[in-house]
Amino acid sequence: MSRAQPLSTPTAGSLGRSDLRLIAELIEPGSRVLDIGCGDGLLLEFLVREKSVVGRGMELSQTGVNASVARGLSVVQGDADTALSHYPDGAFDVAVLSKTLQATRDPRAVLRQLVRIGRRAIVSFPNFGYWRIRLSLLLHGRMPQTPSLPEAWYETENIHLCTLLDFLSLCREEGIAVDHAFTVRDDGTPKEITSPTLANLLGQDGVFLLRRD
Repeated sequence: MSRAQPLSTPTAGSLGRSDLRLIAELIEPGSRVLDIGCGDGLLLEFLVREKSVVGRGMELSQTGVNASVARGLSVVQGDADTALSHYPDGAFDVAVLSKTLQATRDPRAVLRQLVRIGRRAIVSFPNFGYWRIRLSLLLHGRMPQTPSLPEAWYETENIHLCTLLDFLSLCREEGIAVDHAFTVRDDGTPKEITSPTLANLLGQDGVFLLRRD
């Protein structure tokens, strides 16, 4: 059987989401990468093609697995809450979890697994401390919808929303070092965090490069 042909040839611009473009920049060429919750495999395909990474993926939905395999990627179906424990320590240079942590049942345990199986971990998530979310709750008293949180409260897969400050606090509790921390602003531009309190207000998303301390 011939290998499936990629659905497209992704470029940095075609990654769409600003956090994915930033994640791609943070990964060194030739790295061993596990993309957890990889969706249709767009980021992973970009990394394999443009950065020559040794890429593996894990995705919960069968639709996502099928789309990733159609791109010629090595992706298995798995749940981040249960399947990460099967990987040995340091199996990858980088473990990526993009906008998936808030949808896991036990974010603390998942975070521990990330820094165990990867020498570095990159985590991105929507920031519930973002000023538009605060204002929406204040003015309307209803769960807000934003580009990063587009679904209605009864449709979303998110069960553990947090702010940037919440996440940084959890990293401190777990002894996880934050090597780099970024927010993604309204216009999609990343900004390195120098003031966590200000970033917590102005950042739509957070992107963190982590390691076990």
